[in-house]
Amino acid sequence: NMVIETFLSSPFVVRIILPFLLVFTLVFAILQKSKILGEDKSQVDSLIALSIALIVVTFSWSTDIIINIMPFLAVSLVVILSFLLIYGFVATDKENGFKINNKVMWGIVTLGVITLAIALLVATGQWDYIYYTLFVDYQQNSVLTNTILFLLVAGAMVAVIFTGKKKSD
Repeated sequence: NMVIETFLSSPFVVRIILPFLLVFTLVFAILQKSKILGEDKSQVDSLIALSIALIVVTFSWSTDIIINIMPFLAVSLVVILSFLLIYGFVATDKENGFKINNKVMWGIVTLGVITLAIALLVATGQWDYIYYTLFVDYQQNSVLTNTILFLLVAGAMVAVIFTGKKKSD
């Protein structure tokens, strides 16, 4: 098998240019939208975005996380778009158009947060440590295992209590 390296797959583009553009664009957009530094401060916003993007690409571990998490993000967006298209066929009515039920929206957000947390753990290499601690060597690290189990049970209880039906319903 012959591997053809294109310009976009070169290490310089993948490890420096693309993460730089992504971080610069995201930071600039957030600063513009939030107006933290005031109205019509696009030059200051761009300088801050530039410095943050340069700092990020300076350290290889930060670009490694970005590079590892981007494929997950792309696939997740395609899955969410597919779900919304199918949901739109079912949930659209002639009067109100497309509207997502609040429970469905909270379900999507909750699932998204959980999968993003797992993706970050995988991208940073911590997933293997947690898996090994919980399932392989759980007797050696019983305090950590019990703490994580307690947090999971407490989180489930909080979810059940706060998402249950109110008495007025």
